Amino acid sequence: MRALLITAAGTSSRFSQSLGKVCLKCIYYPENIKESLLYHMLWQDREFDKYIIVGGFMFAQLKETVEREFSDLREKIILVNNVKYAEYGSGYSLYKGLEEILKMDFDELVFAEGDLFVDKVSFRKVVEAPKDVITSNTDPILAEKAVAFYYDGKNCIHYIYDTCHSMLEIKEPFRAIYNSGQIWKFTQPDLMRRICGDMQERDWQGTNLVFIQKYFQELGSHEYDIIQFKKWINCNTISDYEKIRKGIW
Repeated sequence: MRALLITAAGTSSRFSQSLGKVCLKCIYYPENIKESLLYHMLWQDREFDKYIIVGGFMFAQLKETVEREFSDLREKIILVNNVKYAEYGSGYSLYKGLEEILKMDFDELVFAEGDLFVDKVSFRKVVEAPKDVITSNTDPILAEKAVAFYYDGKNCIHYIYDTCHSMLEIKEPFRAIYNSGQIWKFTQPDLMRRICGDMQERDWQGTNLVFIQKYFQELGSHEYDIIQFKKWINCNTISDYEKIRKGIW
């Protein structure tokens, strides 16, 4: 079984501020639901057997939108409510999604953050890859928006991100640094279950990078692919969204 996990529980504060009103950015659209980030991600690939969507902020509106606008996929969609979206970080949304998928007999999981646009060709490469996948993009690595990963002197992977969007810091020599595409593929369910079992509650209260780093540090660099997206936008503001809309609609 192949599953897609999308997390969209955050408050969308920067997006709402730039728009001038409160909204949940993954389901925002000016004219048609097909303009939304969630629609684009769900219809990137029809071959998933399950779609796990983790919401939190404005959950009732998300639930109503999914039931109304995604009826063709409704039997495949599992909608999860992260009631601690304001209390904990993105790690808890990932935890709630993994809690559902790890109950199932699955072979592959693709995890995507819910505020992204990526081109279909690159996304398809992630889905079709026979191994685990880390993704990257070609944008400059800016502390105000980037999730970065680097390899240390022992070729061990590390993720860095500043929740205050202020500064990134690496306190050791490194071999290479990348801007993350914030989409990952996991093909080893037993390893996922072991790592989840070893993690403490406090580990899930921060960012989702805690679990991701623990997982990929268990693998040699030859055991996973790094796929670079040709077109990638992290939709933080309405300006980002308009770039997407003008380019694909």
